[in-house]
Amino acid sequence: VAAAAAMAGILAWFWNERFWLPHNVTWADLKNTEEATYPQVEDLYLAFPLAFCIFMIRILFERFIAKPCALGLKVQANGPQKAQPNAILEKVFTAITKHPDEKRLEGLSKQLDWDVRSIQRWFRQRRNQEKPRILFLLFVSIFPYSSLDGREVSSSQPLMPEIHYYYILELAFYWSLMFSQFIDIKRKDFSIMFTHHIVAVLLLIISYVVNFTRLGTLACCLHDVVDFVLEAAKMANYCKFQKLCDFLFLSFAIIFIITRLGIYPLWILNTVFFELPEIVGGFPGLSIFIILLSILQILHCFWSYLIIKAAYKAILKGKVRSMGILDYFANSANRGLFSEPWLSTFACGLATVSLKYLFLTI
Repeated sequence: VAAAAAMAGILAWFWNERFWLPHNVTWADLKNTEEATYPQVEDLYLAFPLAFCIFMIRILFERFIAKPCALGLKVQANGPQKAQPNAILEKVFTAITKHPDEKRLEGLSKQLDWDVRSIQRWFRQRRNQEKPRILFLLFVSIFPYSSLDGREVSSSQPLMPEIHYYYILELAFYWSLMFSQFIDIKRKDFSIMFTHHIVAVLLLIISYVVNFTRLGTLACCLHDVVDFVLEAAKMANYCKFQKLCDFLFLSFAIIFIITRLGIYPLWILNTVFFELPEIVGGFPGLSIFIILLSILQILHCFWSYLIIKAAYKAILKGKVRSMGILDYFANSANRGLFSEPWLSTFACGLATVSLKYLFLTI
C-alpha cells in the first residue's frame, strides 16, 4: 500500500497539469465521460505486451515467410567478407588504431608471420564490418512524431477509436525496435539510433497523454508512407531488379527530403514554434516538445545529407549504370536475426512493409 501511494505521488508530481497542459486545461477536462473518450495514461501500458508480440511476429515472419520468399526469388548473399578472427589484430584495431602505419604493419607481420598485404586486407575487412550502413540508418529513421497545430488541435477534442489503436500500435512497434536494437549486432551508430528511438517514443507518449493526437497521427502517416518505398527498393536491390531499384530509391529520396526538409519544418515546426503559443499560450510542456522536435530536425538534416552525398558520389563516379545507386552506398545492409545480412535485410523489408500496411489499414 505504501509503495502504491508513493508511486501515485511520483506520477502526480510528474504529470503536473500546470507543466504539461495549457493554462485553460486540466486533467479533469480529459477524464472519460459517457459522451466522449479521451486519452488515458493507462492506455499506454498495452504497448508493452504488444511490442513483445510484434517482435515475436517479426521473428516468425522472417523465418517462415520472408526467408522462403527470398530463396524463391534467388536472392544471393553479396555482402563484404568478414575479417577472420585474430586476437592480436583485434586488440590493435579496438585499442590502438584502425589505420596502422607501415612501421606497425611490419611489426605485426613479423609477430604473426603474415605478409603485410594480408594484414592490410584484414584491417580493411574489419573496418567494413564497423562501417555504419546508410540503408540501416534510413530503415529505422522513419519514425512517428507528435505535431501540434494551434489552428486545429485542442486538448478538448475527443479521442477517436481509430486514432487510439493506431497510436498504441505505433508505440508498440517502436518499442519493439528499441528492444531488438540490443539483440541485433551492435553498430557504430548505436548511440544515434538509441537517441532517435528515445525521442520518438517520448513524443508519442507525451502527445498521447496531453491529447495532441490528431495531428500526431497525421504526422505518423506522413512518415510511415515512405517506409513502403524504401523497403521495396531494398528488396528490389537484392532481387537484382536494378532499374526498379534505382527508380524506387529516387522516389524515396525525393519523398524523404520533401517531408523532412519541407513539410516538417515549414508546417509542423512553424506551428509549434510560432502559432501554438499565440493561440493557447505558452506552457512549460511546450518547451519539451520544441526540444524534442528540434532534435528530430537535426536527424532529418543528417540523414538527408547522407542520401544526397551517396547519390552524388554514385553519379559522379559513374557507378549508377554498373551497379545501381542503391548498391553503391549500401553494398550490404542491416543485419538482423539471420546470420546472412542479405536475407535479414530482405526479411526486414518484407516484414516492415507488411506491418506498416497493417497499421495504415487497421
